[in-house]
Amino acid sequence: MESTRQAKIARLLQKELSEIFRQQTAKTRGTIVSVSTVRVSPDLSVAKAYLSVFPSDKAQEMLQSITASAKTIRYELAQRVRFQIRKTPELQFYIDDSLDYVDKIDHLLKED
Repeated sequence: MESTRQAKIARLLQKELSEIFRQQTAKTRGTIVSVSTVRVSPDLSVAKAYLSVFPSDKAQEMLQSITASAKTIRYELAQRVRFQIRKTPELQFYIDDSLDYVDKIDHLLKED
């Protein structure tokens, strides 16, 4: 069960990470990265960010690039939230493939 504090911090991190990725992907034409969900550990030390990448065939490539620059992203995030939270959590990034899953099910239902 997620506490109220965890939920508030997760929403704050999701909003700020979305803005960071929006600014970064504005430079790379044709690829969109959005933060679908952020889950924060109970001790607020780790944040798992689930990313949706469009087009989805570039998802692994983008995930590797984002993971490689995780420290830089954490620093930029810390600068943005420094007045709201004391310590910025470690960031872990994962691909959110729920939209691909929904699309696949939709496609299978239309086949019949």
